[in-house]
Amino acid sequence: MLELDLQNASGASALPSEEQFRRWCELALRQRSADSELTIRLVDEDEGRELNRTWRHKDYATNVLSFPADIPDGPGGEPLLDIPLLGDLVICVPVVEREAQEQAKTREAHWAHLVIHGCLHLLGYDHIDDDEAEEMETLERDLLSELGHADPYAADE
Repeated sequence: MLELDLQNASGASALPSEEQFRRWCELALRQRSADSELTIRLVDEDEGRELNRTWRHKDYATNVLSFPADIPDGPGGEPLLDIPLLGDLVICVPVVEREAQEQAKTREAHWAHLVIHGCLHLLGYDHIDDDEAEEMETLERDLLSELGHADPYAADE
């Protein structure tokens, strides 16, 4: 089961529905057998820039920031996998909207991609090195294909 806390701090009204956000999260998290709990906070450019500057030391608003929950290890140093809290996603609405237009992607496809991308980060996926990036991007392509969306990385290749 997914417990989703969707917060719109952006002031925007033309956003995907809560049902869409839920569907995208559930798709990305279906490999996880435990219950999942996460927050998605939709922000404006000022808050997105401040958070990116504070946490990544980059002075611009980015599309999605992922903040995995800092869960302590259990006895023996093993992670406590049965704790449902995954973490938070912060999505900058103006950046997502601008990117969709600039990249000639549908709004829905781009929103779906960024929610799935963020959820995969909460599960521990990353794209720092080439092998990790290939694994994560392949999974993103597969999940978006299930939704009927094109390969989000096609223009990059």
